[in-house]
Amino acid sequence: MDPGFRRLALRRARRECIATGKNYGELALKYRVSYQQVRTWTIRFEQMGEAGLQDRRGQRKKDQTPRTELEQAQIEIEQLKHKLYLAEMENALLKKLDEIERRDVSQK
Repeated sequence: MDPGFRRLALRRARRECIATGKNYGELALKYRVSYQQVRTWTIRFEQMGEAGLQDRRGQRKKDQTPRTELEQAQIEIEQLKHKLYLAEMENALLKKLDEIERRDVSQK
């Protein structure tokens, strides 16, 4: 879907959906999107306002400004898990390298 069309459809569908009492099916046909898409847009807007409707394809959640302390804690936990994973991978690589160097020295 064209990004310009998507933004326009989002704005219009959001306004009409709230004004018409959330008739998702009718709006889905009108804007040539799925029923589920209109419903998702409306729910996101109700929960998070305009920020919930931003096009975040290709972006990670950690880059998004946290909305609650719980989300901030979850993001920090994921970042720490990732750091731990990288450290474990580096440690395993260094062990393997040390093993290979010892084997090469003993064969010479």
